[in-house]
Amino acid sequence: MTDANLLEIGRIGRAHGIRGELFVSLTSDRVERVAEGSSIEAGGTWLTIISSRPSGNRFIVRFAEIESRDDAERMTGTVLRAYPLDDPDALWVHEMIGSSVIDLAGRQWGKCIAVVANPASDLLELDTGALVPTVFVVESTTEAIVIDPPEGLFELNGGEEREP
Repeated sequence: MTDANLLEIGRIGRAHGIRGELFVSLTSDRVERVAEGSSIEAGGTWLTIISSRPSGNRFIVRFAEIESRDDAERMTGTVLRAYPLDDPDALWVHEMIGSSVIDLAGRQWGKCIAVVANPASDLLELDTGALVPTVFVVESTTEAIVIDPPEGLFELNGGEEREP
């Protein structure tokens, strides 16, 4: 994989202690991103995690390449990136963007242009302006997202069926 495949997974916060530990805030819900032995890209440099422990809604992380508080302070605010995880059961936002959205009958409803965070269920935003809760996604590939929407969803949303 190339660096173009890297996803933003978090950000380095302030230094913690004198041995180079740092607070890390994840934007990913996958805590294995900060597991011991994981590699993360930060500002063009690959870092290896040698220890990690939760601290509130963040983690205190020690990297093999950061040995002092001075080194840690230079990393404050750096965006963390990593390669996508291989999880066939997961719906990945970066794979859904640009995919056609079709229902079980084969009707095309548009292309996914964004995934909007929503407390009840994330929403697929279509290029037609329609919003589709991800709970109605049956299958997702990089080419198509198959949905099983309830009757009337697109009438409420203002969406229209499109020609394939």
